[in-house]
Amino acid sequence: MSEVAKFACDGHELEFPVVEGSEKERAIDISQLRKQTGLITIDEGYVNTGSTRSAITFLNGEEGVLRYRGYAIEELAENCDFIEVAYLLIYGELPTQQQLDTFRSSIASHTKLQDGVPAFFDHFQKDAHPMSMLASVVSALATFNQDSLDPTDAAQIESSILSLMGNLPTVAAHGHSKITGAALNHADSELSYCENFLHMMFSKSGKEYKANPLFVKALNLLLIVHADHEQNCSTSTVRMVGSANANLYASIAAGVGALSGPSHGGANEAVVNMLYQIQADGGDVEKYVKKAKDKEDGFRLMGFGHRVYKNFDPRANIIKAACDELLEDLNLDDPLFDIAQRLAKVALEDEYFIKRNLYPNVDFYSGVIYRAMGIPVEMFTVLFAIGRLPGWISHWKEMHESPTMRICRPRQVYTGANSRQFASIDKRG
Repeated sequence: MSEVAKFACDGHELEFPVVEGSEKERAIDISQLRKQTGLITIDEGYVNTGSTRSAITFLNGEEGVLRYRGYAIEELAENCDFIEVAYLLIYGELPTQQQLDTFRSSIASHTKLQDGVPAFFDHFQKDAHPMSMLASVVSALATFNQDSLDPTDAAQIESSILSLMGNLPTVAAHGHSKITGAALNHADSELSYCENFLHMMFSKSGKEYKANPLFVKALNLLLIVHADHEQNCSTSTVRMVGSANANLYASIAAGVGALSGPSHGGANEAVVNMLYQIQADGGDVEKYVKKAKDKEDGFRLMGFGHRVYKNFDPRANIIKAACDELLEDLNLDDPLFDIAQRLAKVALEDEYFIKRNLYPNVDFYSGVIYRAMGIPVEMFTVLFAIGRLPGWISHWKEMHESPTMRICRPRQVYTGANSRQFASIDKRG
């Protein structure tokens, strides 16, 4: 007999089924609660609410476990590049060599933006944030791909997947060109995904550019560890928008908007801004450690601890090594890196931080790496979006392939005024 959860209300005892996932996660199915009782649940932020069943990513925050389609993030980071991981997430299995080659070449053939798309950047303000530009242009891409918008047509979905995977780095590079005033470098389909992005960002006219292999390695790792993270804010947004049968471009644009928030994707920007703040105040790390420990002080150390991971962030462990290797190789004389390394040392050794699991997280190390690579701080979250794209696509695709798909429509408990009598304007006062 299946396990049930008993619920008592108004003298009646009801039973709701308990469902169990493949990793022994358990949940109470309350889909019939309102029908049977007239009641709903309240769960601000949905932190205890399972919105779906998903076979894409498993996350265990207590034990520091992250797996894509059953594969440990550590193994994928060590053995795959970003495109291989993207294939795994989107299609559910690791590709054969032929499948991977076809996927790579198909994405490469979509790196050039269609005529008319680059003109959008001419009309953005020079100080426009790259994430705002990214969300706007991704949404506009739907108007250039009107034969690929039907969420029920597999061929159209595949076309939009390849278009987005190929276009997004090019759109991002256009945004970088806009905010820096640098000449735009066109995509080179002969380069790998990460090499091509770095080429578009940094190559100079008339000069041969070859990306530092450590930059390529670090960028691959960062995109891989950001590729998916279960039902986070932006992924849930993509699913919610997509549940209305909105096309993939509109759904991804909504995800970009959610990711732009400083409490979500903007956290790595906040890390570098914090380092600037400490530097401007004389670089006194101990002073800011004391401020962070003071409950009466409003200062927060950005990039330490994680809402989900209560032990350690496995993604941070992966990119810390890449961060250390990159900083050692570049031997940069940058006071911000010294401040970052001293902060990380304190967090890993100080009893206050250890007891509260305030370890350096993925946002801390990614912000330091992006700065070392010469990427402007405003572009950090854009890189996050490029990495998260295959995760967003895989969730949107999984939802549309589910026989139980339905439009997302949360309930609420109304707390406003009771029924009131209308008064004409001359009688209000």
